[in-house]
Amino acid sequence: MKEIKAIIKAYDELDRSLTRAAIATVVRVEGSSYRRTGARMLVLDNGQWIGGISGGCLEGDALKRARLAINNSRPTLITYDTSEDDPHQIGVGLGCNGIIDVLFCPLDFNDSSNILEVLKSCIVSNRETHTLITVTTINCDFGEVNPGQLIQYKGPQSLALFRNTDLEKSLEQALKQQIVDKKSDSLSIKTADGKSLAVFIEILPPEIHVVLMGHQYDVYPMCRLLKEIGWRVSIVAELIKVNTKIAALADQIIAPSAFPEMLIDEHTAIILMSHDYKTDKLNLPKALRTAAPFIGMLGPKIRSEKIWKELAEDGQSITESEMERIYAPLGLDIGAQTPEEIALSLAAGIRAAFAQRDGSFLKYRTSPIHPRS
Repeated sequence: MKEIKAIIKAYDELDRSLTRAAIATVVRVEGSSYRRTGARMLVLDNGQWIGGISGGCLEGDALKRARLAINNSRPTLITYDTSEDDPHQIGVGLGCNGIIDVLFCPLDFNDSSNILEVLKSCIVSNRETHTLITVTTINCDFGEVNPGQLIQYKGPQSLALFRNTDLEKSLEQALKQQIVDKKSDSLSIKTADGKSLAVFIEILPPEIHVVLMGHQYDVYPMCRLLKEIGWRVSIVAELIKVNTKIAALADQIIAPSAFPEMLIDEHTAIILMSHDYKTDKLNLPKALRTAAPFIGMLGPKIRSEKIWKELAEDGQSITESEMERIYAPLGLDIGAQTPEEIALSLAAGIRAAFAQRDGSFLKYRTSPIHPRS
């Protein structure tokens, strides 16, 4: 999400009378690659670019491909194959052993539904998860649909522009499954009459939202790291108690009395870090009443267990399902000592939980880091 926001910002600031641009999107990955599907790169005809589609190895060639797409005024799909030992292949020698399809689309600034305008409408919406369909290749006429088009799926009616009932049914079925799986993927569809097209179905969730319930000095390095990652940060504290440096970093500061009215969804992590025992004890039941799937507590485990015990004695026992949402002590075991290292441990723990990973060393992982096509 951070990359998309940076691309949109650059796009909005362009002098459109002097500059032309194209957007490059990774639409299919087979095997291993540094970036996954959905990675994007805005390329300007003056040679500048924002974002990236690899670790730097493909960007030089991508610049040339994007300029060609701009000059030809039509999208092109390029395959980079780093799995073969071919000295003439871009990216060989990287050891990635993957095949990457990148779609290069020139941007029509006069088209209110160009790729970046569609993405912009997703960014400004109220923390929704969006389903996007990028048409990568097409072998015939499908109504109003063209290669390179980005379609925002809002239900079966969004597919009517294909004007092909068989294709719409097949695509609808695939979309429903990917929405359930919360997984982006590429897809090829062939109809009974021999027509075919390939699409990239992207599930685009909002950025992770971290709610920090506290105002002490260690909130500052935590805020800096989370904003660098590209997450949304809210602080629950009285404004008068929040350091101005911290206030400048946070997306919002909410008074404790207004916490029940906060928008907290399934992409939100709440961190109890007031460093005051009574305050954390008071805040834990409030956090559990929200939809947040992740609630972290700073401090040693014995401190958290004491809070749980006292809450139970007060008639506020924590259920088994609620306990699954609580991470205490919070963070990964990396030997963190300084506030900055602790922030790293906490952020890594949040990322691991949302990715449903255990946060262990990759050297011990027996399966691929990312799902393989």
